[in-house]
Amino acid sequence: MTPYLRLAGVRKDFGSFSALKGIDLDINQGEFVCFLGPSGCGKTTLLRIIAGLEVQTAGRIELAGRDISQLPPAERDYGIVFQSYALFPNLNVADNVAYGLVNRKVPKTQARARVAELLALVGLPGSEAKFPAQLSGGQQQRIALARALATKPGLLLLDEPLSALDAIVRVKLRSEIRSLQRQLGVTTIMVTHDQEEAFAVADRIVVMNQGSIEQVGTAMQVYREPATLFVADFVGRINALPATAHAGGLRVGQQVLHCEHSSVNGHESGRELRIYLRPEDVLARPIAAGDSNVFEGQIEKIDFMGPYCLVRVRADTLGAQAITVYLSLNYLAEAQLAEGSRLPLRLLPERMRVFS
Repeated sequence: MTPYLRLAGVRKDFGSFSALKGIDLDINQGEFVCFLGPSGCGKTTLLRIIAGLEVQTAGRIELAGRDISQLPPAERDYGIVFQSYALFPNLNVADNVAYGLVNRKVPKTQARARVAELLALVGLPGSEAKFPAQLSGGQQQRIALARALATKPGLLLLDEPLSALDAIVRVKLRSEIRSLQRQLGVTTIMVTHDQEEAFAVADRIVVMNQGSIEQVGTAMQVYREPATLFVADFVGRINALPATAHAGGLRVGQQVLHCEHSSVNGHESGRELRIYLRPEDVLARPIAAGDSNVFEGQIEKIDFMGPYCLVRVRADTLGAQAITVYLSLNYLAEAQLAEGSRLPLRLLPERMRVFS
């Protein structure tokens, strides 16, 4: 399949600093893709280059088979929503939404009909006469989204559109954006530093760091199969255990652990490695006789997280390493566990990832 958007060798230099270091990426028509990464990783710069708001130092951008690398923003087929909403305070809702239609000289009757259609689509019918100051943050962002969609663009760009909203509104609106995107089938790119947000909406996630792409994949692939040390450290909670390659597996402290993942292969005996394991891949039960990677530790700290707790256990056999594990409130009560209690644990060998 020919990609709808293709980035080839996109680089951006600011003097001697390279904000983007040769980005290659294909995005298919109708996909919802998130650029995810820490502040300063280049994700917003890349979005602005796609929009033509920044000019790349080198590289090529193709949209629907057309080279748009040097085109001004007005000649690129996209709508954009900014973090700050960027609504015109002196225009009412109808005029804000219709702004792009007016610039394209769409007849007034058609523009009014399109505005009414979009306001119904974003859940704000009948709000044409209101002004931005009369709307909540969530409502203003819906209007910004309607304005971005007014001209029926082939590409929708979202620059951290939810980060200024409170948590409850953010969760509701991200679900609405995803539902709307599926309904319209518009190819969408969203910049975010919120991992939960990216997991909830994206077909694929592009994890970025220091101007480069570290990994591209579904939320499950990025979470379960981190391709690099950075992705393993950045995405989700993680246990990181220093280990050495050993003939029988991986030595951590006094214990030799068994790993079933291919990432353990090819390391010569004695080589220093790091084992990565999610807290949910550490089991407190059930543990059967003959299971591998079983040890006992003392509960050092219990952090209440709502429906579950993040429990830190320190194990002498692992060289006094601390392991974190998710335990439900019900299990903690049932097993009568508290800080200072002893707890048997098992590290799932199929979930362990090993990096040099």
